Amino acid sequence: MSIALTPYLGFRDNAREALEFYHSVLGGELTLTTFADGGMEVGEGEGAKIMHGQLTATNGLMLMGADTPSSMRLADESNITVSLSGDDEATLTGYWERLSEGATVLDPLRQAPWGDQFGMLRDRFGTAWLVNISANRADDQG
Repeated sequence: MSIALTPYLGFRDNAREALEFYHSVLGGELTLTTFADGGMEVGEGEGAKIMHGQLTATNGLMLMGADTPSSMRLADESNITVSLSGDDEATLTGYWERLSEGATVLDPLRQAPWGDQFGMLRDRFGTAWLVNISANRADDQG
């Protein structure tokens, strides 16, 4: 048995663009299903919108998302933040740099008071991200 907790992002009209962007950042496999593919009835012209998108990165990260049909309410702003953390500095710095393209950087990626590198941004699709790169504590145990 296993359980996973996966961020599922909501968009109005740009889920495909956003998920393709996240795919360019995280790599892996991206699967997109439109409302038409899923046999869902939506408003006129909305059949090509994304009913479900799933990005599975080769390192196990997963991110999902979909368009919200015009008949449904979409929250103006989410209080959810996607957090990327670990000790793989090169990979996490690369994610930060690609996510920063067109983003509003709220706190630049830099050494934080607790010793890690930390940064916050809101990407060009409105999704908030935190990146925390753990300090190499092994060097401090000399």
